[in-house]
Amino acid sequence: MMAKKPPKPAPRRIFQERSKITALPLYFEGFLLVKRSEYQEYKHYWTELRGTTLFFYTDKKSTTYVDKLDIIDLTCLTDQNSTEKNCVKFTLVLPKEDVQLKTENTESGEEWRGFILTVTELSVPPHVSLLPGQVIRLHEVLEKEKKRRIETERTPSSSPEKGKQPFEDYEDVLNPMPACFYSVSRKEATEMLEKNPSMGNMILRPGSDSRNYSITVRQEIDLPRIKHYKITSVGENYTIELEKPVTLPNLFSVIDYFVKETRGNLRPFIYSTDETLGTSENYPVVSHSI
Repeated sequence: MMAKKPPKPAPRRIFQERSKITALPLYFEGFLLVKRSEYQEYKHYWTELRGTTLFFYTDKKSTTYVDKLDIIDLTCLTDQNSTEKNCVKFTLVLPKEDVQLKTENTESGEEWRGFILTVTELSVPPHVSLLPGQVIRLHEVLEKEKKRRIETERTPSSSPEKGKQPFEDYEDVLNPMPACFYSVSRKEATEMLEKNPSMGNMILRPGSDSRNYSITVRQEIDLPRIKHYKITSVGENYTIELEKPVTLPNLFSVIDYFVKETRGNLRPFIYSTDETLGTSENYPVVSHSI
């Protein structure tokens, strides 16, 4: 008798894990073809609009994003002519880069345009070719985003860090520590990763002293390897002690750095009693270590 295939992760579980990691409300989602300044060609991503940030996933079932784009400072959204049938192309003009987006059909193109403009301009665009029900959704998202920004501005921090993005403040308020933080020892973190590989392969934990942190990762290249990285608190920032140290504004950014630099190979370890979570996902393995 053939062994049964493990059940696929439930959509609700995926949503919960993504919400923990991003700490932002979900407004819209769907497939997008994305071409950023550093991309040679379009990349096909399952994309979520959370707050004023686009989160990109390799597929619909991945719980950890491989890239993200903050669009709060959107200068304008420009349409592009497309020779492809039923395809909508437009460009997000941002202060530091222009990002090209392409949808698989005209309806989703109008929806993406509508939701992006609604959350960045804090108003429903007057000229969108959407059905009445879709326009109602835009107004609902508009009210949620206005409320989110008000709550963000009411945070206890009286002197926000210069240059810090609003979504980072929101993450700190809702969840002061990344979802993969556990108060465990080096040995305990190693055991957690080895016994539960489907739940992720990166743990943030306290360092050997009271003010610094460490990250324990488990990567499978030729053989499973456990590595530890020291995260030093420097003023209000955190420095990853690498051959070339990397300094970031908060621990969320530290986790993002590891995920992005390994192209999603490193995933935050999120404990769950659901043993099927992430059992069948395959992630690219990087040839360099960080």
